[in-house]
Amino acid sequence: MIDTSKMSEGQRAALEMAEAARDERSNTGLAAGIFFGDADFARHVPFPKQSDVDKDQGDAFLTRLRAVLDAHADPDAIDRTGEIPDVLLNELAALGAFGIKIPIKYGGLGLSQTNYSRGAMLLGGVCGNLAALLSAHQSIGVPQPLILFGTEEQKAKFLPRVAKGEISAFALTEADVGSDPAKMTTMAVPDGPDHFIINGEKVWCTNSLKAGLIVVMARTPTKEKPHATTAFIVEAKSPGVEIICRCRFMGLRALYNGVVHFENVRVPRENILGGEGKGLKVALTTLNTGRITLPAACVGLAKRCVDISKRWAARRVQWGQPIGKHAAIADKLARMSADAFAMEATVRYVSALVDKDKHADVRLEAAIAKLWGSEHAWQIVDETMQIRGGRGYETADSLRARGEEPEPVERLMRDCRINTIFEGSSEIMRLFIAREALEPHLKIGAEVVNSTLPMKQRAKAALRAGWSYAKWYPRMWLPFGAGDAADKLHPALREELNTIAVESRRLARTLFHEMAANGPSLEKRQVLLGHLVDIGSELFVWSCAIGYAETKITDASMISTEVDKLTRMMSYFGKLTRSRIASHYAAMKAKLDLDSYRVSKDVLADQA
Repeated sequence: MIDTSKMSEGQRAALEMAEAARDERSNTGLAAGIFFGDADFARHVPFPKQSDVDKDQGDAFLTRLRAVLDAHADPDAIDRTGEIPDVLLNELAALGAFGIKIPIKYGGLGLSQTNYSRGAMLLGGVCGNLAALLSAHQSIGVPQPLILFGTEEQKAKFLPRVAKGEISAFALTEADVGSDPAKMTTMAVPDGPDHFIINGEKVWCTNSLKAGLIVVMARTPTKEKPHATTAFIVEAKSPGVEIICRCRFMGLRALYNGVVHFENVRVPRENILGGEGKGLKVALTTLNTGRITLPAACVGLAKRCVDISKRWAARRVQWGQPIGKHAAIADKLARMSADAFAMEATVRYVSALVDKDKHADVRLEAAIAKLWGSEHAWQIVDETMQIRGGRGYETADSLRARGEEPEPVERLMRDCRINTIFEGSSEIMRLFIAREALEPHLKIGAEVVNSTLPMKQRAKAALRAGWSYAKWYPRMWLPFGAGDAADKLHPALREELNTIAVESRRLARTLFHEMAANGPSLEKRQVLLGHLVDIGSELFVWSCAIGYAETKITDASMISTEVDKLTRMMSYFGKLTRSRIASHYAAMKAKLDLDSYRVSKDVLADQA
């Protein structure tokens, strides 16, 4: 519950902006149901399967993409020089890799979200720089917001350009503005009836050094909406657009990321995306769908790491046997493999939702995929480094120079680290997911705790809320399972899904208890909320893994020994997930977040 009456003006403005830009639809997906204790498992059992025609189209594209990468991409050289060769960019453009999801009538390939995600998986395991360039161009650059919000005239004008290989970028972040758009300083003011003038500066604008088109977020204040923002499509060659610095990073060393300065840049009103004052909605909606690409790339990186690790663990002999037979390494390999499978299952499920409806509300599912995928990819690459030891820490160039197999673990680790920060840090993702998870409760009881409302109105709201919870709360203690959905599964998976149903209701009542205990101050208990979010995320990912495993098991081509291996892994993954969930409940019970906050205050006091 959020009470704005005691907030500062800046806090209130930021919250009001975020609320106004939220998707107004009720979130009724599988993830939302898990947090509210009423998950509809029929949404993913049977698991949405890619059609044969769509898979064939994706296979053909991936074959061509892999051939281009094999012939023209040297990821270690790209990392070493900080540059992507023009010949490779031209080959990717000729392949159609810059317009994967753009409809054919606009010059794109018109492929599905699932095939786009499969492409990201391939790139993520080969070269993070290429994955970032193509993702920033298509997932958050001009193509995605234009497909979602563009007029027919805008699509006809700009989509053919970006489909052919003209690179695009997205400019939102400023020096003092990360996740707080109310502090944005880039301004766009009307210049006559048909144009706006943009002034300001954006940092960390990926692809800006190569971009022909940039989606720019700028404030367009009015008396009624002083913090209103608008999204503009800006020609990078327009007078007044200047790249004043190229940013360099620990990883992704060929990222064409820069600081972009806008000085009296004149932009036609017809280049506004989604309508004047609707920029934040454009940005958030674009990021919701665009976030799927990042965990997809993480899947590719994770599977590459698993492959590197298992090959090394099988042939590296210590104390008379391969290190993979030592329990400490075997434990790592098992967790890495199971988590990588679950990551892919989640990406495929969310991608299938978008394929079913390109305007599908996947904000919660995509956020969980991004949060869980990026954090577990980091754990996997870290374990890979540990398994490879000194050869993991050594660069591929150094390994090659002395005649060893040049496994690029060191590069993969550097490139992976940004993923828990890109497109919404893990901390922001947890707050975002918590807000969405609380939505049903806010609808029921927000008026009750809103101190700005008359007591009579709050009292009536309390009666309504009491009646709603009187019907809902007792159900959260019932031990029934997942129903018909579980009955459709392989026997080895049924109890797992039933457990998720029971754990979902436990999570829902725990969230309710914390709301009752903390009231409006719950929004300040960010670590506590983070534990609740992580529990829900674990349950959602576990659900996706079960659904995806079922499609594998029922595949006629899978032999019995492979089925046995998969069911063993799923049993292990279930135990692993239960263990992680238990650790979150234990931390909540110990109230570690309150202790950490007190210690942090002491630390900050010493700094002052």
